[in-house]
Amino acid sequence: MKLALIQTNPTIGDIDRNVTKIRARLDEARAAGATLAIFPEQAIIGYPAKDLLLRTELIQANLAALELLASECTDIAAIVGFAQPNDKPFGRPLFNAAAVLAEGRVQQVIRKRLLPTYDVFDEARYFEPGDHQAVVTVAGRALGLSICEDLWSREELLARPLYNIDPIRDLVDQGAELVVNISASPYFLGKQDMRRTLLADHARRHRRPLIFVNQVGGNDELLFDGASCVVDADGQVVAQARAFDEDLLLFDTQRGTAARSETLPKRPGIVCDALVMGLRDYVRKCGFQQVVLGLSGGIDSALVAVLAARALGPDNVLGIAMPSRYSSDHSVADARRLAHNLGIRLHEIPIEPMHAAFEETLQPHFGDRPPDVTEENIQARVRGGVLMALSNKLGSLLLTTGNKSELAVGYCTLYGDMCGGLAVISDVPKTLVYDVARWINSSSAREVVPESTIAKPPSAELRPDQRDQDSLPDYAVLDEILLRYEEQLQSVPEIVAAGFERNLVERVVRMIHLSEYKRQQAAPGLKVTSRAFGFGRRMPIAARAAIAAGTGGIGAKGNE
Repeated sequence: MKLALIQTNPTIGDIDRNVTKIRARLDEARAAGATLAIFPEQAIIGYPAKDLLLRTELIQANLAALELLASECTDIAAIVGFAQPNDKPFGRPLFNAAAVLAEGRVQQVIRKRLLPTYDVFDEARYFEPGDHQAVVTVAGRALGLSICEDLWSREELLARPLYNIDPIRDLVDQGAELVVNISASPYFLGKQDMRRTLLADHARRHRRPLIFVNQVGGNDELLFDGASCVVDADGQVVAQARAFDEDLLLFDTQRGTAARSETLPKRPGIVCDALVMGLRDYVRKCGFQQVVLGLSGGIDSALVAVLAARALGPDNVLGIAMPSRYSSDHSVADARRLAHNLGIRLHEIPIEPMHAAFEETLQPHFGDRPPDVTEENIQARVRGGVLMALSNKLGSLLLTTGNKSELAVGYCTLYGDMCGGLAVISDVPKTLVYDVARWINSSSAREVVPESTIAKPPSAELRPDQRDQDSLPDYAVLDEILLRYEEQLQSVPEIVAAGFERNLVERVVRMIHLSEYKRQQAAPGLKVTSRAFGFGRRMPIAARAAIAAGTGGIGAKGNE
């Protein structure tokens, strides 16, 4: 059997466009002599469709599209993910399903059994779980067809297994010669290695080859890396599709050979690839063509500008330098140099007149209170107002440039530097921002991000000689504490036992919790770590959890 593993990039809810892509790929697979074309989970609607799944008209359109695709599968078979209505008088309204299309009709439907409800997943809100596994027959071969989470049941590989059934074992027990898994499996750092371990374990344990076909593309905060593959019965990857790009990969099951096997990118380059894809898809799928962002001369805005230029082309990126009375000469110079290196447009709009007008207008109402973070944040909010005005007038999407380390501890200004429609690097810790910037320069064999930007101490430049480390721990230390507390969910005593000073850990934890209200007002960000400050993390704002004692505050930029 000649298989075509087809990873598509759907637009959520745009069934006509998604089906057009599927039909075009079916034609390619047919022309290449494929027996079976395999598409990802929920390929017709796109994943995750969230509450769009509650719209009856969308579900009916998805069914009509499935029938259309089936009618065209006369000389080729296909497996396509779709949403199937639940015709029982009880349970949730839909099944997360996969259809086998052949001989001009829907031959068989299987339903996803394991429905994830952790992290970014909320499938039990919409789908009823399937109650059994069924082997499907295609071209005389018995295939064990499963959907995404049905793979994630190996207790030996998970810290805490969530399920007491193993759909893959059930399929093999029923005589499956080959296991197929269609997925919409989101990416984060380390996910590809985790998947490979899981796939190899299933394949070796059951002595069956395993076909994994994954969605690709950015859908809001979630990034899907594709990276579809074939693992042989020995657990070896024998065919590998591209990451972060639509692809069609051919594999001959009789010969055990593939047309090619791609090399997957490694850290930190993989972070760059993921963010470029996510930024491009968010902008395009939201109907924008161009973006605007503030260029401070710092490392964060420099990285976002590079990502935008790569995602959209330099002509579609506008940088705005907004020097204040506290801006250093090298900040403006670095912004100019970056714009030149990238070939993007740069406008310079000094904010001193606006800043001074704000102060003059407000001074009678401030009374005798001495200057503090209020005056500092006025600058950030003036800049935010300038950028939002340009975004409105030009019809361009405003990109925010704050990183995960700042967002974690509230080192950002509401309605200031947090203004925007997409927070591109809000899940990238500061130390990783530097790593990606250095990788961009080294892989480009030229200076893209100015070396002076990389070398200088980070600063918000909201007061004379300000440095981030006046208010925050060294970023290497801060990022390690954030990793342990937020991603690994370690307690304060556990982090202290790892060698960190208790007062510092308690201070960082306190800042994290005090800043929850800010994060819930932030623009959506692109998820690249295992636990982002997005919709997969659900924390209360008005709470007093007994997590850590201690005092300590944050500096100027970190207040409202």
